[in-house]
Amino acid sequence: MMALVSDAAAPTATSLGTGIAAGLAAGALWGMVFVVPRMTPGLSSVDLTAGRFFSYGVMAVLVMALTWRRHNWPTWRQTGAALGMSMLGATGYYLLLAQAINAAGSEVPTLIIGTIPIWVMLLGKPLGLKWSGLLPGLVLTAIGLALMVHASLSEVATLPHHGSDFWWGVLLAVAAMVSWTVFALLNAAWLKRHPEVSATEWANWLGIATGVGAVILWLAVGSDAKTLLALDNKALIAIICIATGVGSAWAASILWNLASQRLSVSLCGQLIVSETLFGLFYSFLWDGAWPGTAQWLAAVLFIVGILASIRAHR
Repeated sequence: MMALVSDAAAPTATSLGTGIAAGLAAGALWGMVFVVPRMTPGLSSVDLTAGRFFSYGVMAVLVMALTWRRHNWPTWRQTGAALGMSMLGATGYYLLLAQAINAAGSEVPTLIIGTIPIWVMLLGKPLGLKWSGLLPGLVLTAIGLALMVHASLSEVATLPHHGSDFWWGVLLAVAAMVSWTVFALLNAAWLKRHPEVSATEWANWLGIATGVGAVILWLAVGSDAKTLLALDNKALIAIICIATGVGSAWAASILWNLASQRLSVSLCGQLIVSETLFGLFYSFLWDGAWPGTAQWLAAVLFIVGILASIRAHR
């Protein structure tokens, strides 16, 4: 797997800066999904997943329709790749994550998802980069995550989700972590093998595949229309689905594809830490609470780890 996703060429200063900015912006948009399930009480994780990714699909269709004269169209093989990737990195991943948050709250699933940078860095190290260069960022990220986990698990017994549901949520979060890690590795490899496909084009292809998957998911196991129309917060739900579909899915996908094209997989992996940082920030903001000392220290370690990784990849 490492050979599949590694790249030996060093990025230029311009591409490095663009890629880093894009990766961090994608993390800021992704971080919103950690609080969205808590903002839509009464809406199942299936319905939320379907609504978000249906919006992503509609946005992709609109963009492709407006730019069809200068848009490349996927081959059958590329269509199959988009369908598979959409399951790993979108519909399947987010359904697992939303169910995990519903069962275990947002803090612990956020931290489990936060280990994705470590796995991506380990599996995606460029062949030309020595482990000694990657180690500082890796260790700083691992210590930061350990501090976060300690701070959260010390309060597990007092969480309303404590019990069998909590640990089921933990298992679902681990499955989501594995799903997105595989997506990150395969997606980066695919983009580097197809430089003729732009970040926006690939995001749109993934969006249409994801939108189709979202409709199938809702028809198979989603709530019926009468149940959804009976909800009191229909307008809020629609706004959230559209906002996360366009922002946390479509725009974030373009930004992440841009980062994946310009950076090594291991540096992209390090930048995923920003999703954890923003996810925790949004969670604390939603709860109206301040992070504890350990969480502040973990955030500092995450930031220093990102800077160390950027320096190692220059």
